Amino acid sequence: MFSGKLHGIHAPHRKNTVDSVPARLPVPPVITVPMSMNIGAPGKPVVKPGDEVKVGQMIAEAGGFMSAPIYSGVSGKVKRLDEIVSANGRFDTVVVIETDGEQTVWEGIKPPVVTDKDSFVEAVRQCGCVGLGGAGFPTSVKLNVDPDRVHNIIINGAECEPYITSDTRTMIDSADDVIYGAQLLQKYYTADRIVIGIEDNKPQCVKIMEEAGKGVPGFEVASLPALYPQGGEKVLIYNTTGEVVPEGKLPIDVGAIVINCTTLAVIAKYIKTGMPLVEKVVTVDGSAIANPQNVIVPVGTPIQNVLDFVGLKCEPKKVLYGGPMMGTSVPSLENPIMKNTNAILAFDEKDAEDPVPSACIRCGRCVAHCPFNLMPAAIETAYTNNEPETLKALKVNLCMECGCCSFSCPARRPLVQINKLAKGMLNRYNAEQKAAAEKKAAKEKEKEAV
Repeated sequence: MFSGKLHGIHAPHRKNTVDSVPARLPVPPVITVPMSMNIGAPGKPVVKPGDEVKVGQMIAEAGGFMSAPIYSGVSGKVKRLDEIVSANGRFDTVVVIETDGEQTVWEGIKPPVVTDKDSFVEAVRQCGCVGLGGAGFPTSVKLNVDPDRVHNIIINGAECEPYITSDTRTMIDSADDVIYGAQLLQKYYTADRIVIGIEDNKPQCVKIMEEAGKGVPGFEVASLPALYPQGGEKVLIYNTTGEVVPEGKLPIDVGAIVINCTTLAVIAKYIKTGMPLVEKVVTVDGSAIANPQNVIVPVGTPIQNVLDFVGLKCEPKKVLYGGPMMGTSVPSLENPIMKNTNAILAFDEKDAEDPVPSACIRCGRCVAHCPFNLMPAAIETAYTNNEPETLKALKVNLCMECGCCSFSCPARRPLVQINKLAKGMLNRYNAEQKAAAEKKAAKEKEKEAV
């Protein structure tokens, strides 16, 4: 195993729910299932108001190649198709289902027939799986590569964000599914090795996965330093193989596939049973939560139902999808649990208070802790001065928005937020430059024709 490591931070772990065996949430009266739960095209509803649906029944087909189908996690009746404001501020179509409490399973549930790599990728697509570590990238697209290009299959069990333990519970409670998924990948891809990367603050997971993987050729467990953002895709690749994924390139360009451990377990269960992705294990924690725990939740369950189940110590001032480092603030407690929701964190007024920034003192901590050696303070200056060419030179698009810069900044400057805005500025500039070049080329072509 490669022994190098990239920079990062020692974020407080706060894994309060590590020993919390997931409890099943009572069936909510209504679920609201978003059509946009992945990177790429949203799903296209295939149901209409008044339709009866059952657990595992498709309610939306994939909206394109970069998409994934969506299934009902409850039985009941489609109440309406509606729109909500999602956490990214955009309007999203939702299918609202009034549940009957019966949880009747759809009659068409059956294991897929998988005989080769192509049928395996199609099964992953039909499963509705996306990156369940939070990214939401359609898994079938990630796996739709030439098997001969794959030299390293890396299972992401790092779970480096504070508070979150849903992946930890997968490795503890569903180790056999993770290993079965690993064997499927071995069968259909010509990887030299398959490694699961786990931070060394999870010794129980390391031990369980080592035991479960005994006898599986080429399988190994990499116990990695508990250094955030260990679970970042490019970080994990480097820290397990020594390979650097270049700017604008994908893991497959260095012979790697990275897949989250819970994503792999869901795929394995679908291959065994035919039940697609319809529910999630979600860590519920934070200073406003009375009883932090892991909860099994149907996709589409309103956050309010989940908070009611675990109990609140006080009215939350801020609620996040995901962890405190890369999570997204939710606009309403009526917003639903999505496919890639691995945690709901609710914070009291003190913890939710935004820090007051002061002047940058050029201490360099943001540079020292950035996994990719970027210069956030210089990026902030270039963004403020509207200098997209400088942003390009500073490689702002390499930023993974992990938040190490903001966390380590003694002046409490919103550096990661500025990085995100700066990437938008550069992308708009690049689009304008491309359009101008194409217009110029078209005019020159017209002149030549004359």
